[in-house]
Amino acid sequence: MEKISIKRFPFHGWLGLFIIMIFWFLNWNLEGLRTHILFFPLWFGYILTIDAIVFYRKGSSLLKRSVKNFTLLFLISAPAWWLFELINWRTQNWFYDGKQFFTEFEYALLATISFSTVMPAVFETAELVGTFRWIKKFKNLKLLSPTKTTLNKFLLIGFMMLSLILIFPQYFYYFEWAAVYFILEPINYKLKNRTIFDYTSKGDWQLVIALSAGALICGFFWEMWNYYSYPKWIYDTPMVNFLHVFEMPALGYLGYIPFSLELFAIYNFITGLNRKKDSEYIQITLS
Repeated sequence: MEKISIKRFPFHGWLGLFIIMIFWFLNWNLEGLRTHILFFPLWFGYILTIDAIVFYRKGSSLLKRSVKNFTLLFLISAPAWWLFELINWRTQNWFYDGKQFFTEFEYALLATISFSTVMPAVFETAELVGTFRWIKKFKNLKLLSPTKTTLNKFLLIGFMMLSLILIFPQYFYYFEWAAVYFILEPINYKLKNRTIFDYTSKGDWQLVIALSAGALICGFFWEMWNYYSYPKWIYDTPMVNFLHVFEMPALGYLGYIPFSLELFAIYNFITGLNRKKDSEYIQITLS
């Protein structure tokens, strides 16, 4: 890949780094309630920084390609995460220490603002992962095509997972991080929306790896920055509540892998509703 002069590093990248330093320091050093205000700018700084690094590495990025679509990611992200909050209402795997100091309206508003950063953070990081040459190793692997049998199996698995979550949440709560993907992927295919099958049917698993790695990287920063935050989230994860890395049990990080595919499926489902198939917007591979 052609090297780009440091003078080409976008201004919004330097701005993002500055925002991270300021709000990371404040979030870990101020006393009392603070994270409800500091969470969004901290992650917005992260998103700007990663976007600039992506642009530096390949001359294109989510923000540079379309400010409108970049903004749309934030708007889609908030309701997407509220879906998982709804499922958590049944599973009760995490709760927010500090929520008790807010009214229901204040909490909903502040939480929605914070949730808006989830999808852009994961997609930006996935695109960064896609700029590294090692990901080409996953370009010619086993084919996974959207045959009728495969689509039916996906739907069956997805609804079985969702049913088990609702009926036996204490035993099957971890299916939350896969059920949505298995349900939405066949639906997206039927609606002619973009799907993972567009890639795996050609043996190309680069997108899956990039999304998975991107979510794991974001997961590390989510858990790290949460550790000294307040308000903060705390987990209750039966059977795996040991060997914590920050607040998250070590095995819990595995959930970020299928979660990234769920975000991708939700994004394509929502954007597909208006029939604007902007398939070139999220470019998560090296090419």
